[in-house]
Amino acid sequence: MTPVTPTLTVHDGRSLATAVSRFNMVAFHWRGGGSLRYRVRFTDGWSPWRAADEDAGNIDWVGTATGYQTRTTGRVTHVRAYTVWSPVVHETLRRLQIANAPPIIPRLSWGADESIRRAPPQFAPALQAAFIHHTAGTNDYTPDQSAAIVRGIEIYHVQGNGWNDIGYNFLVDKYGQIFEGRYGGVDKNVIGAHTEGFNTGTVGISMIGQYDTTKISPAAAKSLEQLLAWRLDLAHLDPLSTLTYRSNGNPRFPVGTAVDLRAISGHRDAYFTDCPGNALYSQIPAIAKAVESLGGEKIYAPLAARVDETDTRFTARLSVSGPWTVTITNSTGVQVAQGTGVGSTVDWTWDAATAPPDGYTWTIAAGTARSATGTLGATTELTLQKVAASPQLLAPGDTTTIAYTLTAPATVTATLLGPTGQTLAALLTAQKPAGAQTLSFTPPSGLLNGPYVVALTATAGAKAVTANAAFTIDDIVTSFTANASSATILLDRVPVSAVLQAGTQSPQVALVAGPQTVTWPPLAQGGTYTVSLTITDELGTFTRRVVVDLQPPTIQVVSYANLRFHVSEAATLVLTVGGTQYRRVVPKAATTQFWLKTKPAAYTLTATDAAGNVATVRYRR
Repeated sequence: MTPVTPTLTVHDGRSLATAVSRFNMVAFHWRGGGSLRYRVRFTDGWSPWRAADEDAGNIDWVGTATGYQTRTTGRVTHVRAYTVWSPVVHETLRRLQIANAPPIIPRLSWGADESIRRAPPQFAPALQAAFIHHTAGTNDYTPDQSAAIVRGIEIYHVQGNGWNDIGYNFLVDKYGQIFEGRYGGVDKNVIGAHTEGFNTGTVGISMIGQYDTTKISPAAAKSLEQLLAWRLDLAHLDPLSTLTYRSNGNPRFPVGTAVDLRAISGHRDAYFTDCPGNALYSQIPAIAKAVESLGGEKIYAPLAARVDETDTRFTARLSVSGPWTVTITNSTGVQVAQGTGVGSTVDWTWDAATAPPDGYTWTIAAGTARSATGTLGATTELTLQKVAASPQLLAPGDTTTIAYTLTAPATVTATLLGPTGQTLAALLTAQKPAGAQTLSFTPPSGLLNGPYVVALTATAGAKAVTANAAFTIDDIVTSFTANASSATILLDRVPVSAVLQAGTQSPQVALVAGPQTVTWPPLAQGGTYTVSLTITDELGTFTRRVVVDLQPPTIQVVSYANLRFHVSEAATLVLTVGGTQYRRVVPKAATTQFWLKTKPAAYTLTATDAAGNVATVRYRR
């Protein structure tokens, strides 16, 4: 499942029809303030024209198609189409069973491709709000197709948009199935890519379908409400509350803009978009009220605030008035203090004047509500350590990861600076805990060759520390592709030196500016090889790598008679019986079975992997 990204040239508002081998999901990006409509070609003709969604996070499910055509209104340039083939797999999806949570289909079960994730997950210190989205496209899909839609969105978000992973934290289909989205843990504050400028400290939930004029189904609403009730309760967040969020920057709200939000908001509340559609957006107040009524007693907004050198004040709100306690334990688990009260408000101050220096844990408990906990401890000197970018030499479009270590919790800002120290982009403003941290990003397109810096500032109270991570952009290698016996290289200029390694072979190269092809004796079939190009120029040395897969899949026959087979990797299976072919796509290593009314006396099975390697088994009774 790899996106195809041809660029369309628009003439008088219409593009020429474009043929694609096969796809069932499509999205369009364009420049300008105009709008775009498209239709797709099926085996029996063209679909009706439909409006393309301007939200870069959305890709439409269209069914099996082989071509598309666009029409534009107003100023539209640089149209790019993204097509994805996401096969439908008919199988029972395993669900996570977590206390007080609705059943959630994990990434492993819906077939997430973990190999394409670009960076480890990042986590926010606290959850502040939830954003509701819709995927747009169609509402005409089956329960089995829902998982295929989620897989297609993952491919599009990573390989089409260049994001680290699928943008949403959760997705919910019209049948009420809940899918785990971005990697990192369904109960963790994983930072997604669902609402630009507002991703840190929020959870993004996308409803699969188009909800401009149609409300979500009762099954979808029930699952959404249960999911929100559980996830917000983990954060002790009141679903009917409001908050002020300072934007991290997007076209609607520049960096630092204070934006008033509801705890459960729609995507349009924070961005120039119609998402999640007018019908679904109108449902959000009722959904929030339903969420507030689910799950019994709640503790909202628990807070431990240092009042002075010795006093810490604990506050919270209770959904149900009743007795409450605040308990303090030391690092060995021994209780050292406790406050109690009755009512709908928790308010108690701990005087730690006689408490020895130590790390302490506090717990607020009330009735059957989920307890709230946190830690207190001695202040640690704030420093930024082990700051570095990896890799340090990038081609345009490459991603680098800034690693750093905080010795104490702090608010961290990251800013991209140009060769002369000018500010180019704000990359991050977020509260981070003590410990090792990473920030992965792709520098904006159009930057000139040369040195750049990511400037980090960590702030805690009146203390602020800074450090820089340096990297260099070098566009000498315009493209590099390889197969079993050759590499095609396009260089922007002549390198100082170049080394090519193909498996264990080291063909001699003397590269020039422009396109060129280097050949070598074909690599042996039956293996997976790395072809690497190491370039040295006036800016430094870096390596580009291409993996050449010549290893065919392995077919293990579990039962010849019952047509049951195990395939060692993702592959397209074709079972040929007489003159009839039965095709099946296996998205990962798995055991699968073909069901035929009559068991054949003879057949041939082929398995073709993504690299075109073929394995075959034959059977004759």
